[in-house]
Amino acid sequence: MIPNYQEFMRPFLQIAFKAYNNGQVNEVKLRDVINQLAEQFNLTDEERTETLPSGKQSVLDNRVGWARTYLTKAGLLDVTRRAHFVITPRGIEALKDNVDINNDYLKRFDEFVAFKQKNNDSTETQSTTVVPAEAESDITPDEALRSAYRKINDALAEEIIERTRKVTPAFFENLLIELLLAMGYGGTGEGAAHALGKSGDNGIDGVINQDPLGVDQIYIQAKRYAQGNNVGSGDIRDFFGALNLKKAQKGIFITTSDFTLSAMQTAKDLGMRIVLINGKELAKLMLRYNIGSRDEQVLHLKKIDEEFFEA
Repeated sequence: MIPNYQEFMRPFLQIAFKAYNNGQVNEVKLRDVINQLAEQFNLTDEERTETLPSGKQSVLDNRVGWARTYLTKAGLLDVTRRAHFVITPRGIEALKDNVDINNDYLKRFDEFVAFKQKNNDSTETQSTTVVPAEAESDITPDEALRSAYRKINDALAEEIIERTRKVTPAFFENLLIELLLAMGYGGTGEGAAHALGKSGDNGIDGVINQDPLGVDQIYIQAKRYAQGNNVGSGDIRDFFGALNLKKAQKGIFITTSDFTLSAMQTAKDLGMRIVLINGKELAKLMLRYNIGSRDEQVLHLKKIDEEFFEA
């Protein structure tokens, strides 16, 4: 298990202290520190390469990076050049204290208090939602932000699928067509999709072109079911039969509820490409492609461009 960023603070300082030799302060490289910490905590290859949801940075790099940031803000480390650091006399004294080095410890230093206060003031100015103190003790600010984002989206997904279950059949049909077109099926040409529920064609609720010319088509079955009224294997077999009549190779079965285990196994065993989309997945797709939702605010996470400042 990857330690939280505060658990990396003392070991980080200890590694930096090892470079301190008879009064001669030698710098340490951040990447070397990260690798040594991974070894010290016996992290597996999977843990070392686990990434944040963005996929652009590893969890390990992020947490060690925040440990370094906080230690630097408290004056226990000093930046010498790009991604290189030295331990300060204050950092050496901190190692002599037989206590955990964490946020509570760092609060004894005015520079760190000022840094935290500035961040808190900025957060309260921009949002009425403040990350609880107990959460801050375990996760980095990046992780706290992503956690809040995930909670907001989860709540929004529940609301959007609940509203979708209550719309009229015609509205539901148009909603699904808009979604599939937004996903890139059929391009933007007129007639790329035939309205669902109006074909009445042997169990096929609708058809959408996979390409602008309609050479390849995908057939659709849609069930606007209440939560708990799950699609069974019989529905899947009926859809399979309808696809066979059309000599179709691809089908999408969409429901606002869910699929039973037997339904999922049936779809897998039939040997035809039938994609199952349940209510949870439908809500995610609607949010992703802004169907029934819109972007209220876009936040850009910035980081220092180390190459810009490199001498």
